[in-house]
Amino acid sequence: MLSREDNDILTLTGPGTAMGDYFRRYWIPFALARELPERDGPPVRVEILGEKLLAFRDSEGRVGLIEGKCPHRGADLYWGRNEECGIRCVFHGFKFDVEGNCVDMPIMVETDALRARAKILAYPTLERGGLLWAYMGPAEHKPAPPDLEFTVVPDSHAYVSKKLQECNWAQAVEGALDTAHFSFLHNVITTDEAEAKTLMRGAAIATQSVANDRIRWVRADRMPKFTILPHDVGMTIGASRKTDDSDLYWRIAQFLLPNHALVPSSFPGEVYHGQCWVPISDTHCWIYTYTWHPDRPLTNAEIEGYETGHSIHAEVDEKFVPFRHRANEYLIDRLEQKTKTYTGIKGVSEQDACIQDSQGFIADRQRELLGPTDIGVVRFRQVMLQGAKALREGREPDAASKPAAYRVRGGGWVASGGKGLEEVMVERFGHVRGLVESPGRQAAE
Repeated sequence: MLSREDNDILTLTGPGTAMGDYFRRYWIPFALARELPERDGPPVRVEILGEKLLAFRDSEGRVGLIEGKCPHRGADLYWGRNEECGIRCVFHGFKFDVEGNCVDMPIMVETDALRARAKILAYPTLERGGLLWAYMGPAEHKPAPPDLEFTVVPDSHAYVSKKLQECNWAQAVEGALDTAHFSFLHNVITTDEAEAKTLMRGAAIATQSVANDRIRWVRADRMPKFTILPHDVGMTIGASRKTDDSDLYWRIAQFLLPNHALVPSSFPGEVYHGQCWVPISDTHCWIYTYTWHPDRPLTNAEIEGYETGHSIHAEVDEKFVPFRHRANEYLIDRLEQKTKTYTGIKGVSEQDACIQDSQGFIADRQRELLGPTDIGVVRFRQVMLQGAKALREGREPDAASKPAAYRVRGGGWVASGGKGLEEVMVERFGHVRGLVESPGRQAAE
């Protein structure tokens, strides 16, 4: 449980808050690159960390993220013309470039002082891994972007998506780090193997065969044993379950500061998955989901499957709102819940959202009954609170300055029951932290 004060620090990310300042020391995704597909195309409204902004791609392909109000009379620049390397306000023609400079004031006699007064807020941006990223902190502390593996593989090897989540960012992250829930939330009841395979399509623990040992082990051992290994940019969370003999089935997740997590299921040769939670406000967030394969392009069939949802990628409308959400009760089918699945809700992502949303727009962590399988959640809170409080006391986050340390993997493995997580990490990934040197090649220990 957390005190009300610590719960506020953890969950509130607007300007001037402790966690908001902490987030602003990192590069944060603010849109899919495909939301701005063309030069001089329509701008896109962006709300992130409680700030209402405007994004556009200029005539040279550069992406701007600026405040959305013209300083002249406060007109909304969303209605502006994206032309010749700038957004022009349609009210009186003031024009602004990607750096927020006012480059034209047609109704005034321009001076350097007047131009300086007309400059608007603009954040540095970059495009990596199919996402648009912004740095919203002090310029003197701007770090290099994180080298997450999906951002450095060829474009054809990765797929990214985006969905709205109607709850605070932190409880959505906690839902991902709590890998014990796979024994229940995403499970099936039906004993018909063909039907179960269809129902579990895209589930993070599923592979080609519905009778896969991994699924059976997750269903049979509902109290996995957790081990946490802190590292430079977050922590490794390993959960071991019993198998049919003396071996252990390990599911190894990664939490990467401040808001990324890698899925714990992939075996060698399979695709990898990760997620990034970006606060819109204190009660809503965007979830960016990325899937990649380090050694080959994703197939058309794989991409089509992700685009149609029912997996870690949600099925969404043109505004990235999931088809199954709070207002329509996630289209829950109570008959299916009785006879086929634990939830009666289609889609791994939607099942997660239902439970995370049900905790309230901001979960009350003063009323909890935590146990041994919640250790990943507890450590996440401790790490985030320590980072935010340290920054408030003047200590900058070390992780932001270590981009190469983000190139790690999570995944699954079966190992001898006598081995600890560090040994398992080396056996599975070739490195005690799961670090990879370059796409398709794992690092030596």
